[in-house]
Amino acid sequence: MAIRLDPEDEYMHELGPEPNFNESMYFNAFDPTARMGGFFRLGNRANEGTGEMTICLYLPDGRVAFMFGRPHVTTNDAFDAAGMRFEVVEPFVELRIDYEGPVVHLSDPLEMADPRQAFTSNPHTDCAVHLVYRGTSAMFGGEPDQPTERSGEEFARGHYEQLGAASGTIEVGDERWELDGFGLRDHSWGPRYWQAPWYYRWLTGNVGADFGFMGSRVARRDGAGTRGGFVWDGTALHLCRDFKLRSTWEGDANYHRNIEAELITDDKTWVVRGSVLNLIPLRNRRRDPDDNELVTRISEGLTEWTLEDGRVGYGLSEYLDQIIEGQPVGLAE
Repeated sequence: MAIRLDPEDEYMHELGPEPNFNESMYFNAFDPTARMGGFFRLGNRANEGTGEMTICLYLPDGRVAFMFGRPHVTTNDAFDAAGMRFEVVEPFVELRIDYEGPVVHLSDPLEMADPRQAFTSNPHTDCAVHLVYRGTSAMFGGEPDQPTERSGEEFARGHYEQLGAASGTIEVGDERWELDGFGLRDHSWGPRYWQAPWYYRWLTGNVGADFGFMGSRVARRDGAGTRGGFVWDGTALHLCRDFKLRSTWEGDANYHRNIEAELITDDKTWVVRGSVLNLIPLRNRRRDPDDNELVTRISEGLTEWTLEDGRVGYGLSEYLDQIIEGQPVGLAE
């Protein structure tokens, strides 16, 4: 199976015929000096007439500034909706992130388990983000020349990722920060339902510009699923042939709190240990053809990573689970 990735893929793709066609771009970044960071996502679901906009800022004092929107979207011409805009300045080299709009201030981010209550019981304020995002690693991924997922279980026809450095300003209310940090970005296109995976684990981390990683575990309800990722050592991208992780859980809702992961390549195994510093649970709901409500939880953990040699980095641990009888299905991993 060959994988294609061209500079043109940084731009928008032709809108596919699938009702659930999605094209989305995502960025995360964290500044260890400022002790803050976050993630930003825009998704176009033009055949459904809607989009998905998410901004999540982990503030230095433990609060989270958050907003989610479903703007009216009927074309796949740009990433520009609900106050957020992504611009490609130079493919694979430089992009821009801009947001101007409201956010809700969450002193306890776990309140987002009940979004309606969280949005109505917490204060809202204005927010402005202006960041330049520059690539620091080689590219990972692309579009395969043949399908890799079964019909109805697609999550992305094309998908690529890159480590990067983010710099610029973030304003929340009357507070302002200069951000100079590192993170990871991705770009996906093709049919997508958030209920397609049984569960997944997606770990990203950076130790400055010279070391970073991504680990991915996608589980299927009736199969083994996939494991993979990469390690960037400052000069080369090492592809993982296996990825193993163990998680510890906290509270009645079982949110992940500590992680030990092995990124296994043909030549070496890297072990990283993660401690979740702050976590916000997000939710997606959809009705199936029999009108049953399907509930998916996506727990977004700002995570401090420690390597075996003692170096410390930061990133995100994203845990997606289908919720059955009130519990996430992936507790065994």
